[in-house]
Amino acid sequence: MLDEALKGEIQAAYRRVLEGLELTPRYGQRLMIAEIARTLGGIEVDDAGKRVGNEHVCVLEAGTGTGKTLAYLLAALPVAKARGKRLVIATATVALQEQVLHQDLPALKAHSGLDFGYALAKGRGRYVCVARLDQTLEGVEENPTLSLFERELASGGDDFQALAKSLGEAYGNGRWEGDRDSWPEAIDDAHWRRLTVDHRQCTNRRCGHFGACAFFRARRDLEQADIIVANHDLVLADLSLGGGVVLPDPGDCIHVFDEAHHLPDKAINHFTHRFAVGAALAWLRTLKKSLTELNQALAVQPTLARLLATLPQAIEALEPRLGEAFALGHQLAGRPEGLADGEEARQHRFEMGRAPEPLRELAGALLVIFAELSRTLESMADILRESLDPEKHTGLPKEQAEAWLPLLALLHGRALEAHALWQAFSEADPEGEPPRARWLTLERFGADPELTFSASPVSAAHTLAKTLWGATFGAVVTSATLTALGRFERLQERAGLANRYRYQRLPSPFDYSRAVLSVPREAVDPADREGHERAIVDFVKALDEKEAVLALFSSRAQLRAVEKALPRGLSRRVLAQDRLPKRELITRHRARVDAGEGSIIFGLASFAEGIDLPGEYLTHVVITRLPFAVPDDPVGATLAEWIERQGGNPFMRISVPDASIKLVQACGRLIRKEADVGRITLLDRRVLTRRYGRALLDALPPFVREIDGVRQA
Repeated sequence: MLDEALKGEIQAAYRRVLEGLELTPRYGQRLMIAEIARTLGGIEVDDAGKRVGNEHVCVLEAGTGTGKTLAYLLAALPVAKARGKRLVIATATVALQEQVLHQDLPALKAHSGLDFGYALAKGRGRYVCVARLDQTLEGVEENPTLSLFERELASGGDDFQALAKSLGEAYGNGRWEGDRDSWPEAIDDAHWRRLTVDHRQCTNRRCGHFGACAFFRARRDLEQADIIVANHDLVLADLSLGGGVVLPDPGDCIHVFDEAHHLPDKAINHFTHRFAVGAALAWLRTLKKSLTELNQALAVQPTLARLLATLPQAIEALEPRLGEAFALGHQLAGRPEGLADGEEARQHRFEMGRAPEPLRELAGALLVIFAELSRTLESMADILRESLDPEKHTGLPKEQAEAWLPLLALLHGRALEAHALWQAFSEADPEGEPPRARWLTLERFGADPELTFSASPVSAAHTLAKTLWGATFGAVVTSATLTALGRFERLQERAGLANRYRYQRLPSPFDYSRAVLSVPREAVDPADREGHERAIVDFVKALDEKEAVLALFSSRAQLRAVEKALPRGLSRRVLAQDRLPKRELITRHRARVDAGEGSIIFGLASFAEGIDLPGEYLTHVVITRLPFAVPDDPVGATLAEWIERQGGNPFMRISVPDASIKLVQACGRLIRKEADVGRITLLDRRVLTRRYGRALLDALPPFVREIDGVRQA
């Protein structure tokens, strides 16, 4: 049970925030605070402060207007402080991260009476490496790392030097904190790669610039913070490294995942492995050419000399095997002679994720070679790191170690990625579990062909259950859309959330009877492509010229076709997503509405989520067709295939629940504030004619329904 003193602290902080910000208490927000406090406050601990028991996660669907950010901050922070834990807030989008950081946390600190510090956590790759910046400013362009693998990144000449000079001056005088995102202008990817390092290339405390390091300065701020604001990707990256590497140990944290419906997909992407054969052959050829240079620089150290002596043999073993992989991949894809004229890319997915036996045997051989190469490169990199420590006497000059470590760390990383991919192709999937998706992609880069092998889990449930939910002290999982068809089962299945956790749908503060959901006579079955397109064109032509409209399309081709078919006078009112950047499009739309003009946004799937146009900025949402995703990507197709083999129906188990979530999100663009009114029009008659249609409609908020022009009782 929640301690009474803690309960009183949360209630008092809530009252102060309501008074200070002049907010009206909301029933759903109070319920959310109570549920989080009850879950987290009820976690039992042993004498060492470690969690005991497994009812430490609450999953809360809280619609727009609930005030969920303040709710989870107010409820979770006092519990975290009382238990000696850190509160990690993880969002899926930069927009919400900035809102939490720059609006919600300052407001909470100013009005709640709670004493806390907070900091933003980012990955190492978002920060400048001061050592690399210093080398650039000193004109050290002949670094051996550049001479081997990053020569192509050295383009840019004067532009890069001018950028480096500006960054160096701003960092030196404290005007810039060293992270890419806070620089006022976009930094070219190729330029940035020359100025940052990954965790393998970083020499940490052995670096001469450690005291001035932007990343470790930020880490020191994190060590003092009660609340750490991060994103899903960073939490997943930290977990994949074992946890506690970039962020605090999961067992010492209470995690809040906002926009949590994105978490399963982000986790799948995070555990996907790829290997490009052409690129690997290129870096192996470059390494072979550079062995003389490597020996001259490093073979003065006996162990390094012995390890270097094994590299020619490894390269000689790899090159023909990779040539075999290149030829076999083209053969399996049905393109033994390469891509046909005019064909830019071709993808071949292996049925049920099963690689054919010749490929599995080849993968096993490559796995062995890359395992040995990974161990060799890791040992070499370790010696170079030790050589940077003045107390260690390895026999290698510090200057040589410092110059060559970035390269060997880079090679080690590539070898490990290759090892992970070939391991996924060589080993069999466990019986009774969903298979890995495995596929290959043929592409053309200019005149050069490329073949990429890919492998991915079709579900991240097991990984999340073990490394996240099993490891964290406590967690809150929340979003405006977590249920599918009104139930949590789809999220549980995808995110590995156990039945024993607490689940609740919180009531919305909005009166949805202020909006009408219409399926008009013009709605047709999209199977009739031309008829459906004409219906959309006719409907858009009949819109009130003063309306603020968001029309959502499921395909770019149909969006363009409809836009092209509109009369010129009407098409001038249309702002199409692929014609303008998102921010510019929204700005123009708002300006038109402010000027009393009508405005119509044509948007794709990304506009069905995260677009905030309250009041008269949006009075009509038009959904051209039900948002079914065709599982034609290798991961979705493999999962659907497996479900079918188990006797299930992938359409009802995956497609319909996922469409329900997307439909709720699309409808959610209309009502953003309590006073909002308007209309949602669905131009897809399948919602009335197919057996799944009623389930999709019943999962929507209680809008007033209008079918074929007739209001429903």
